Amino acid sequence: MNAKSTKPRSGRRRFLLGALGIGGALVVGWGVMPPRSRVGDASIFPEHNGEIALNGWIKITPEGNVVLAMPRVEMGQGIHTALSMLAAEELDIPLSRVSIESSPVERIYGNVVAMGDSSLPLHPDSADKTWARALHWIMAKSAREIGLIITGGSSSTADGWQPVREAAATARAALVQAAAREWNVSAAEVSIREGQLIGPGGKQSTFGGMAKSARGISAPSNVTLKPASQYQLIGKPAPRNDLAAKTDGSARFSIDTRLPGMLYAAVVMCPVFGGKLKTFQSKAALGMPGVRYVVPFEGTAGGAPGVAVVADHYWQARQALATIEPVWDNGPHAKLDSAGIRQQLVSALDSDKGGFTYRSMGDGLKAFDKADGATLVEAEYTAPYLAHTTMEPINCTAQVTQDGVHLWAPTQVATLAQLVAARAAGVSGDKVHIDIPLIGGGFGRRLESDFIGQAVTIATKTDGKPVQVIWSREEDVRHDFYRPQAIARLKARVENGKVTAIASRSAGQSILAGELDRLFGAPSAGIDRYTAEGLFDLPYEIEHEHVAHLAVDLPIPVGFWRSVGHSYNGFFMEGFLNDVAAAAKLDPLAMRRDLLKAHPRELKVLDTAAQAAGWGQPLAPAADGAPRARGIALHPSFGSVVAQVVEVSMKDGKPRVHRVVCAVDCGTVVNPGIVAQQMESAVIFGLTAALYGRIDIKDGQVVQSNFTDCPALKMAEAPVIETHIVPSTAEPSGMGEVGVPPIAPAVAHAVAQLTGKPVRQLPIV
Repeated sequence: MNAKSTKPRSGRRRFLLGALGIGGALVVGWGVMPPRSRVGDASIFPEHNGEIALNGWIKITPEGNVVLAMPRVEMGQGIHTALSMLAAEELDIPLSRVSIESSPVERIYGNVVAMGDSSLPLHPDSADKTWARALHWIMAKSAREIGLIITGGSSSTADGWQPVREAAATARAALVQAAAREWNVSAAEVSIREGQLIGPGGKQSTFGGMAKSARGISAPSNVTLKPASQYQLIGKPAPRNDLAAKTDGSARFSIDTRLPGMLYAAVVMCPVFGGKLKTFQSKAALGMPGVRYVVPFEGTAGGAPGVAVVADHYWQARQALATIEPVWDNGPHAKLDSAGIRQQLVSALDSDKGGFTYRSMGDGLKAFDKADGATLVEAEYTAPYLAHTTMEPINCTAQVTQDGVHLWAPTQVATLAQLVAARAAGVSGDKVHIDIPLIGGGFGRRLESDFIGQAVTIATKTDGKPVQVIWSREEDVRHDFYRPQAIARLKARVENGKVTAIASRSAGQSILAGELDRLFGAPSAGIDRYTAEGLFDLPYEIEHEHVAHLAVDLPIPVGFWRSVGHSYNGFFMEGFLNDVAAAAKLDPLAMRRDLLKAHPRELKVLDTAAQAAGWGQPLAPAADGAPRARGIALHPSFGSVVAQVVEVSMKDGKPRVHRVVCAVDCGTVVNPGIVAQQMESAVIFGLTAALYGRIDIKDGQVVQSNFTDCPALKMAEAPVIETHIVPSTAEPSGMGEVGVPPIAPAVAHAVAQLTGKPVRQLPIV
């Protein structure tokens, strides 16, 4: 990606991001003007080797193939294939003839859905209200102006659904018009079949043959997109376009970057949060084979300070790093530990502070003032800090020369990576060029840019030579931006077999506050929907609701983790509902169905999962004779709805998950194969967290260091996973993260039935 023509005006961008952060409506002069077009001008998309750009998204090669601008990064979620399918569908060209090219850093490629749709703490039931539609329109328009290029929030397909199809349809119209002019016929007499322009009397032409003429044709003011009844690709399984390369090993990830004269850097960073580097020894390292430089660095974009050893080979750098003998100033948090962190969260909940109320309906908390014969249920739930532990460790290759900065970086957010790199090198944003290879797992970790600034800082000391910085797994685990630790206290009122009131009071850190501070120095107003999502936006029809969150300031760096607040709030709310059902002697499925009468979409998903899993039918024991139990959970997130039913047995006091039945409504499905893959991925990821995941703090630093004490689910432990897609005509919604939230409460529910004890703390093992 190249930032050559979008040097940001930092004052405006900081203001807009800050405003987005607090969820305020933007009152700006352009608010009443039409939104900026996202199709873009052909001049935005650089042409190579005879290619012809027809707009900002579509180029035609001399051979008549299609090149699609790709602003979203491939981290295993299949987005390169899904967006290519949208372009191929509108252009009536085989998917195999569509390739991708990393897009420039231009505003038309900004992710509107991730910023406009996901930034406000609005309940889905309010979406059709006039004030909500107006606020959404303003936020989406603001997102277009900011143009933040980001892959996250399960938003890539949802965001690309309109602009990619419109760009392809616009290119198609230009090609058809060019052919009509050349053949002296009307455009209605020209069709496209398998990437060939077809005219009357047997006339034919490739896209390549008409591209030059098509470039000179003005784009129509509007185009008609294909109706669903004419889809040839959308909704059908298609092989992923990264499958062959990932199978035969030819796929290139960021860590595979190899450049002429490239050096390698190994780093050690201050292990204590908030600590600093005091002294280090470089003489011994510089005398070792291959070692070129020893570079101290300050933390950037929230990262930790430390020392890098730069050598001809990575192993040389690692070996020399052991001789550095860094001495740290541990700073003010050297005595911080997990018990102290928990006590701060508990103290916040015990205080008379109200926090921020994200939802209040009916009588709110007053509904609990008198029992009046109702069943009252109260419980406390906790979730720990979690690391991302992506398969590809943190790395970045940077080269700093007189011409500027060149990055080969596994970033999920090119716009901010550009900003941080420019700051680190002391250059303007238009001097930063970013190439983004395949990424070996993101899960939100690569939304951060600490490793970007670090690599550029080191590269400023290597005399123009490119340097690849690679973190050890230990540095990766101990210098993450963790999923926040959180505690929630919930209570419910049940009358005549129906939940009539529910309240939640939770405490934890704000992700948004940390992001705004470390990137822009911008304050937060204390409102962060990520802290309460999955609690305030539940779909159940409950007469009285009150959902509040207390933001607690702690020195542990926190960031976005797959499904963000939903990942633990889903456990809190769905786990609590199962506990409520048990206390009130209600069937948890029937209880939920009773609360979803006005939400047919969620009800359909719930019923689909329950029926496919055989809910209510006898369940045979495990192969070793151990009893099995079913657990259930439903959770909407990122515009989609997922229900899961699990089958669990116990062995040596530990749960074994045998089967997971999933139902999902994610709107229009582009590629059902990818939907199933993402559900399977989310279940495995979520099970790892539910069963084993935790980060502990002692003496101001992370205890865990590698997969030995931060384990992942093993293949032998993986359950059978079934995915049932509920048909929908709505626009596509999220898929990459939506399968994570229900798995922990569903497993906890099954374990509680087997042990007779509720599970209210993660991890379960």
